[in-house]
Amino acid sequence: MAGAADGREPDAADAALARARVAASAKGLRPGRPGARRRKDRPAGGGPASAGRDPRLLGDQIDEFIDERGWRTELSVGSVLGRWDTIVGPEVAQHCHPVEFIEGVLTVRAESTAWATQLRLLAVSMLGALAAEVGEGVVTDVRIVGPSAPSWSRGSLRATDGRGPRDTYG
Repeated sequence: MAGAADGREPDAADAALARARVAASAKGLRPGRPGARRRKDRPAGGGPASAGRDPRLLGDQIDEFIDERGWRTELSVGSVLGRWDTIVGPEVAQHCHPVEFIEGVLTVRAESTAWATQLRLLAVSMLGALAAEVGEGVVTDVRIVGPSAPSWSRGSLRATDGRGPRDTYG
């Protein structure tokens, strides 16, 4: 064998590289050239590109998976619920939290009736912030509810005659 271009003897790595170049050119590749391509003498439809098996980005795969199942809206609203304090602001978020999202209506529970009244006044601006976050038309209405009343019923047995708690007042 002839010596290497720099005057040294070829070693095992140089020999392996030479064998790889010969094998590649036998397969139709042109090693060492930018944009090297295979020859076009392959049968049509026989490669992984035609079978949809080329590697794809994970984010693209997840987006396709979400779109196939129709989860785009639910995930958008779920991200709103997760970032509630950044959307409405930390002060407002201390006094209310989203409860549910059903058919375009986001229900928000306030900690007091005073905050429920304040949130009803802010509902239009809240809708604007939500539209900027999840897109126009996803959240069509914001329903504000006050704090829930305590349950007076205790135990597994209940009276079914229509008389409720605190019925002894009058």
